[in-house]
Amino acid sequence: MTSETSEPRYIRLQIELIAEIVDEKALAEAALEQVRNDAYLEDEERAEAVAAIEIDPAGSIAHFVDPVAMLSGIPGVELAEATWESQPVDFDPENEDWELYDGDSDGGDEARQD
Repeated sequence: MTSETSEPRYIRLQIELIAEIVDEKALAEAALEQVRNDAYLEDEERAEAVAAIEIDPAGSIAHFVDPVAMLSGIPGVELAEATWESQPVDFDPENEDWELYDGDSDGGDEARQD
């Protein structure tokens, strides 16, 4: 265990998820509702969000990602920065050769669930 230091320490947490969209209409409706009720969105951001939702389900699902909630409740941890994206991916659950993580490893500790 590392002792406390006066220097801040930062950890990059990379998570990759594959979500199966089973009801695209329900997802889009829920995302539009969330965008309509988001008091922090400016009009231009709201219009961009609606356009993204209407184009692709990936634009819808991004509105439900909450990195702040993911780290809340963990003692001694504060979110420093967060970015995320959602995009369609060719995924075949029957293909055992499909790799979930295809990024470059920097030698750090990685946990992987298959």
